[in-house]
Amino acid sequence: MTQKSLFETTAAKPVADAIRANIDGGARGNPGPAAYGVVVRNARGEVIAELSEYLGLQTNNFAEYSGLLAVLEYAVREKHPALKVISDSELMVKQMKGQYKVKNPGLLELYTRARSLVRKLEHFSIEHVLRAQNRDADHLVNQVLDSRTKGSR
Repeated sequence: MTQKSLFETTAAKPVADAIRANIDGGARGNPGPAAYGVVVRNARGEVIAELSEYLGLQTNNFAEYSGLLAVLEYAVREKHPALKVISDSELMVKQMKGQYKVKNPGLLELYTRARSLVRKLEHFSIEHVLRAQNRDADHLVNQVLDSRTKGSR
């Protein structure tokens, strides 16, 4: 199986019961205090999960991949066979689609873990959107970072 067919299995035939996840990761500074946020919706568009975590001092790209890994682990654990990921990280999306190589050793480890989890799903797709189309996930990231900043003052 080629890398493109592995990561774009839903392109040929959409899956009616696929869950959809808006994911985002962010760092205040690069590296800096980092977090990810994920909003998962069912096929009817209803929010079924919100995932977020503070990651300590990390890079923005590490945070983006951490959000991807969180939703992939969620989908596998909850036995959702089909997942559509929406992200505003053009780098991560293009790496997952095989359009860009992963050169950073730290990201390569996360990328490899993500690929392994994708293989456990029947259908997976990932799409890049502009930040304005990813507000819910961005809001979760900022909530986590704001709560950590306020707590440390």
